[in-house]
Amino acid sequence: MTNSTYVIGLDYGTDSVRAVIVDTNDGAEITSSVHYYQRWKAGQFCDPPLNQFRQHPLDYIEGLENTIKTALAAAPKGTAEAVKGIAVDTTGSTPVAVDKKGTPLALTAGFEENPNAMFILWKDHTGIKEADEINELCGAWEIDYSKYEGGIYSSEWFWAKILRTLRVDEAVRAKAHSWVEHCDWIPFLLTGGEQVTDMKRSRCAAGHKALWHEDFNGLPPNDFFVKLDPLLDGIRNRLYQETYTSDIPAGQLSAEWAERLGLSTDVVVGVGAFDAHMGAVGGELEPFYLSKVMGTSTCDMLVAPMQEVGDKLVKGICGQVDGSIIPGMMGLEAGQSAFGDVYAWFKKVLAWPLEQVLGNSKLIDDDLKAKLIEESLDALIPKLTEEAKKLDPGASGIVALDWLNGRRTPDANQALKGALMGLNLGSDAPRIFRALVEATCFGARQIVERFQKEGIPIKGVIGLGGVAKKSPFIMQVMADVLNRPIKIARSEQTCALGAAMFAATAAGIYDNVSQAMAQMGAGFDAEYLPNPATAAAYDLIYKQYQDFGAAVEKLS
Repeated sequence: MTNSTYVIGLDYGTDSVRAVIVDTNDGAEITSSVHYYQRWKAGQFCDPPLNQFRQHPLDYIEGLENTIKTALAAAPKGTAEAVKGIAVDTTGSTPVAVDKKGTPLALTAGFEENPNAMFILWKDHTGIKEADEINELCGAWEIDYSKYEGGIYSSEWFWAKILRTLRVDEAVRAKAHSWVEHCDWIPFLLTGGEQVTDMKRSRCAAGHKALWHEDFNGLPPNDFFVKLDPLLDGIRNRLYQETYTSDIPAGQLSAEWAERLGLSTDVVVGVGAFDAHMGAVGGELEPFYLSKVMGTSTCDMLVAPMQEVGDKLVKGICGQVDGSIIPGMMGLEAGQSAFGDVYAWFKKVLAWPLEQVLGNSKLIDDDLKAKLIEESLDALIPKLTEEAKKLDPGASGIVALDWLNGRRTPDANQALKGALMGLNLGSDAPRIFRALVEATCFGARQIVERFQKEGIPIKGVIGLGGVAKKSPFIMQVMADVLNRPIKIARSEQTCALGAAMFAATAAGIYDNVSQAMAQMGAGFDAEYLPNPATAAAYDLIYKQYQDFGAAVEKLS
């Protein structure tokens, strides 16, 4: 062993949680481990046609313990003793109802199987009506409390989910003392928190999703929420006023969790944040560079010096918050509600006859059927990509809208639906797939153009996440549609690496996260350059995408 010190970045994604042990000297990954949520994988507590997506806290706890213990077991001898900090990122907004002790109701008697007592995942859109009501009230109130969140409140966010749950579930309404974000609960759990009032709340989560701002002295006043719905009376006073950036310690590892994980109680646990925000740090975000974390959805992060943003309010994004990404700088967020999920949806459509027809065939035995189906599903997206690459932009005549999970940015509207235009009898799977890829890239272009229209320059684009690392085809289409280069971060785990950088800062190894980023960053390993001819062709198709979108939105 060297004299190295280590930190653990814990990255909670939509489908799984990953723990990465990182050397604080240079950011080198020592070991990592991933755990897939078993209940989520089985489809429990979710109802996709109703846009209901819930996750059980036991999935999070099991993943926390399994990933860290497995990663430590695979690390060189003595690693556990040299771990100095842990930091956590999660999806968001993913809130849950808790009792006075800060325990999620799904972990209490009588609520174990109640989806409304579980974490309400970011992509749960059951609160569309409630979001509309929040927007209407913000527009009529003397202060527009949504103005720092792009001026449009989304059903993906904190208050819409709380209000909807209170309205539909009397048992949860009677038992819920407060509500907490996933990124706040995990540090609270690790530090042995016993009262929800002692929980350190994330500036990132509160500012971008919960209408919190220093100008409002915290959250909007109680009379605002009572006007929205009397069911919210008093909840504000059981939440929080202060928030914390993620370079601040939430506390130290509790004796219980130190024993369970095989670590020391000297380990510092940092205040949590959302995955894309820490991912932007892991991807070495620079001022006015758009950091695109591309997975099931996208989160587009940007930082700017406070003095350069001034009083400027950017309309139609997912908020602008002091210190939400890099402490001391303005953090701005945008994103698409579906990105990789668009391709996954198309794969699922094509998989139906395989699973339902071939799966019921009497001509071959069950073992062979299972192997054939698995092989076919694994090859679907690669084969579609191979064939789609052979097509010229616009050759199919198909234009798609990427709103299969609604629209996050610009101008959140989760009631919108995806659509296809220009189909004919020659419209085969590769042509439709290419149109879907182009649509997701057109959605990304709308975000870039909104920032620029609102006076925020985009000096460059950084690609992060699974799609950025695994699909050169999609990244080249993205570069052509945006007509600008895209740098791809070398690390495959930028969210976990960013969490590790915050852990190193919270533990006092670095004075600030910028130092940690400079020392621990992994750099870039690819760059996609736009093809001028292809970019010009996409300008014409993009106009069709805009016109098609405007027409569909009028019909919605």
